[in-house]
Amino acid sequence: VVGSFNRKEKSKMKDVENKVRAIIAKHYRISEDDVKSDSSFLNDFSGDSLDIIELVLILEDEYGIEVPEEVAEELDTVQKVYDYINSLNL
Repeated sequence: VVGSFNRKEKSKMKDVENKVRAIIAKHYRISEDDVKSDSSFLNDFSGDSLDIIELVLILEDEYGIEVPEEVAEELDTVQKVYDYINSLNL
């Protein structure tokens, strides 16, 4: 079935979400409970474009990846970050 995930994949996705949520909360100095999948970095966390760039750099270091600039420009919500990291199958 398209779109279904096995237990291992779901567990891995949840691990990514938990790790990314912790990174975002620390970076924006907010509670992890305030980091929702539909949260916007600019609107909900009072961030600016520099904050997003810094967050991308932190994620690159944490996951040992390089996020292309055109992708980084699209990472404006928490869910988009989750989806991108999960798409890398790390």
